[in-house]
Amino acid sequence: MTSSSFKHKLLASAMTLAAMTLGAQAQAQQATTQAPPAAEEPVTVTVVVTRNDAVRAQMRADNAVSVMSADDLEHTAVHNVAEALALLPGISVTNTGNSFFGGVDGASRGEGMFVGVRGMNSEFTLALINGVNAAQGMPYSRQVQLSLLPPSGLKTIVVNKNSTADMDGDAIGGTVDFRTPSAFDFKNGYASVSIAGRVESRARDYDEDGLGGGASGEYARRFGQNDQFGLYISGFYDKRNYANSMVAALMNAQNDGGWAYLHSATNSGEGTNPAGMDKEANLALTGLNTGISTGYTERYGGNFSLDWKVDDSLDLYVRGSYANAETEQNSTLNQFVQNRARVLNTATGLYDLNLTNSSVRMWYTTNPEDADLGTLTFGAVKRAGNWTLSPSVFYSYGSNDRPEHIEASMRNNQTDNYNTGAAAGTTTPYSGLFIGYDSDGYPIPLLTQAQSNLISNANTLLLARRAGQLTEQFSSQAKAGVKFDAQYDFDSGNLSYIKTGFKFVGSHRRVTSRDWTNDHFANLLKKPGVTWAELGLATDYYDSVYPGLYNFRAPKVDHQRLFDLFYQYVDKTAQAADLCYWNCNTLKGDENVTAAYVTGKYDFGNLEVIPGMRYEHTDIENTYWNNDSKAKRFESNSTKYDEWLPSLFVNYRPQGNAVYRASLTRAYMRPALVQLGGNETTERGDNSITVTRGNPDLKTLKSWNLDTSAEWSNTDGGYAMIGAYYKKLSDYMFDNGSTLVNGGTNPAGTTYNGETFDRVTIVAPTNGGDGYVKGLEIQLYQKFAMLPGFLSGFGCWG
Repeated sequence: MTSSSFKHKLLASAMTLAAMTLGAQAQAQQATTQAPPAAEEPVTVTVVVTRNDAVRAQMRADNAVSVMSADDLEHTAVHNVAEALALLPGISVTNTGNSFFGGVDGASRGEGMFVGVRGMNSEFTLALINGVNAAQGMPYSRQVQLSLLPPSGLKTIVVNKNSTADMDGDAIGGTVDFRTPSAFDFKNGYASVSIAGRVESRARDYDEDGLGGGASGEYARRFGQNDQFGLYISGFYDKRNYANSMVAALMNAQNDGGWAYLHSATNSGEGTNPAGMDKEANLALTGLNTGISTGYTERYGGNFSLDWKVDDSLDLYVRGSYANAETEQNSTLNQFVQNRARVLNTATGLYDLNLTNSSVRMWYTTNPEDADLGTLTFGAVKRAGNWTLSPSVFYSYGSNDRPEHIEASMRNNQTDNYNTGAAAGTTTPYSGLFIGYDSDGYPIPLLTQAQSNLISNANTLLLARRAGQLTEQFSSQAKAGVKFDAQYDFDSGNLSYIKTGFKFVGSHRRVTSRDWTNDHFANLLKKPGVTWAELGLATDYYDSVYPGLYNFRAPKVDHQRLFDLFYQYVDKTAQAADLCYWNCNTLKGDENVTAAYVTGKYDFGNLEVIPGMRYEHTDIENTYWNNDSKAKRFESNSTKYDEWLPSLFVNYRPQGNAVYRASLTRAYMRPALVQLGGNETTERGDNSITVTRGNPDLKTLKSWNLDTSAEWSNTDGGYAMIGAYYKKLSDYMFDNGSTLVNGGTNPAGTTYNGETFDRVTIVAPTNGGDGYVKGLEIQLYQKFAMLPGFLSGFGCWG
C-alpha cells in the first residue's frame, strides 16, 4: 500500500469507527426541534435550511455573500456541488482544469469540476469545509477539484465574494465555505434515504451503457440525560457511466501546428499576417482531431459530526468529511495533419494557403484518476461574560493521482527502422483548404475519398507506431493547523465588538510523474507494415466517431491488450538506470502560513463600519531535481512572503428589508509550488549554457478589491440584489498547467554550479504586469406564497 493510499484509508476508517461507536451509544429521546439562531453571521454559522433562511443570512452578513441552502441543494438536478454552485451569481463552473485534467480530456468527462468566482480562474478561489482549508491535491496548481463532493450531506454553501479580516487572505476571487449539519439542526432521530438514477443520452448514441445511479442517506440523533450530545452521520455512493464526443481543433493547432494564415505576406508555412489585415479573420485550421471518450466515475464518502453542549457557556464539537472518486476514461481520436503550402496570388501580391499532402492518424489516450479529499476538525466555543473564545485544530488530506495513463497511435506515414514515412505514396495527396463550417459553427473536415477510406479502416490500413507510452502521476497534500478567535461584545456605545485571533496552517505537498515510451512496434517485431488489427489492439469500430456530425468510423481499442503489449516490450534495465525517469518530475514542498488579525464593528444607528487588518507570513521550502549532466541531484530553494491586508466594510441598513454595501479589501495569491521550484534542466552549447528552472523570487499576485451592492427582501419570500465590483491586480501571472508560464530569459553572469562559461542564460517564470477585473451581478428570487393552494409552493430564482 502506498503512503498516500494508507493515509486516506486511515482517515476514512477513523471517521467510520468514530461514527459507529458514537451511534451505538445513542439512546431514544423525545423528538424536539432546535430553533435556528436568530442573529449568527454566515461567516461563522452557516447552517440554514430553506431558501428564505439563505436570504436572511445574505442580508445579515457583514460582507457580500451568496448562500445556497439545503432546500436549494435538494431541488437541483446536478451531479456534484460544483454544478450546483453554478446557480449562484458570479460563479463560473469549468469542466477542465490544469495539470492532469487540462484541455479536451477533462472537458470530455462532461461534468463540472472546478469553480471560479467573479470571472477569476479557480486557482483564485479558496475552498473550506467546515472552516477547514481543504487540501489542494492537484499536482501543479492550487485548485480543489469540487466534483468530488455530491450535493448531499451539506446544509449550506456560503460563497464569500470578499474577505473580512478574520478570513484567509489568499482568496482574490472568493471563498467557498461548505458546511455540514449537526444533530441539533434536525428533529431527534431524524433519518432519510435518497435513491437516484441517471441515463446519459450521448452514451446511448454510441450503443454504450450510459446508465448510472446512487444512494445517499443521513441520520441525526441527540442523546444523554439532557440531550446534550448530538451525532450526525451521512453517506453517499454513486456511479456514472458516460460516453461523449470530442472536437479538439485547439489541440491540433497547438501540438501539430494545425493552423496558418489564409493570406500571407511571405511564402512560409504558417505565413505572416499582412499589415492592416485582421489576424483573427485571417486564421485558418489546417487539421482537426475528433473522437469519442468513454468511461465511468465511481464515488463514495460521507460526513459526520459530534457535538457536546457541556453547559450554557461551553460547546465542544468534532466535524469530519471524506470523499473518494475513481475515474476510468479512455479516448480515441481521429487525427488529420495537413502539410502547409502556398501559391502566389498575382492580383493581391499575397501568398494564399493551399494545403498539400495529408497525414491520417489515430490516437488512443487514457485519463484515469483516483482522487480523495478528507477533513477533520476539533473545536470549542466558550462564552465567558462578554467574551466568546473559539479555539480549533484541524487536518485535511487530498490527492489527485493518475495511476496508469497510457497512449498509443498509428498513422499512414509512419517512420521507423522498417517504414519510411517520407517515401512516395506514404502521405495522401491533397489540394485546397481543409476545413469548412456548418450552420452551427462546427468545423467540418473536407476529406478526400482516400482520407475517408484510411480513417474508416484504420485498424488494417494505418501503421502502428510505438508499443505504448505509460505515465504514472501521483500528487497529494496534507494540511494541519490551529486557529483561535476571541471576540468581546460591548454592552453600550458605538463600538459593537472587537475581534482578534491567529491561525497557523502547515502543509506538505508531493508530486511525482514518471513517463516511459517504448520503441516502435516495427523495430521490436523487426518487420514493416504492422497494424493494430494484426496486434489484436483493435478489431471493431464505432460506426460514427461523432453521431450526427462526423460519420467516419473510429476503432474500439482493447485497453488490456495495450497494457499487455507495453509490459511485454518495456526495457526494464534501461528504465531502472534512468535517473531522470525516476526523479525529474518529482517535487516536494512545505508551506507554513502564520496569520494574525484584528477587526471590530461600529454601529452608528443604521450605519455599520467594520475596519480590519490582517497579517500573513508564509515560509515555503521546495525540493526539486537538477538534471544537469554535472549535477543529477535533488536541490532546494526557499521563499518567504509577508502580506498586510487591510479591509473596510460599510453597510447601511435603513430598514429591516434593505441593505446597501460598500467595501475596500486587499487580497493576494501565492504562486504555485511548481513555479517556485520546478525541476531544473540545462542545455549546453559552445562554452554557454541555458538553465530552465523555477523562480523562488516570484512575487505574490495582489489585488485591491472594490465592491458595492444593494439588497432588498420582502415578506412574501422575495429577494433582489444588484452589485458591482472592481479588482485592481498587480504582479499578475498567467497559469498554464505544469508549464513555466511568463517565462523570462535573461543573462545571468558566467558561472553555474562552479563552472565558468562565456554566457549563462536563465529561463524562469516571471511576474507580469498589472490588470483588472470588473463586473456586475444581479440575483432575483421570489416565492409565490401569495398564490392559493399548491401554487404557493412555486417560485423562481435567477
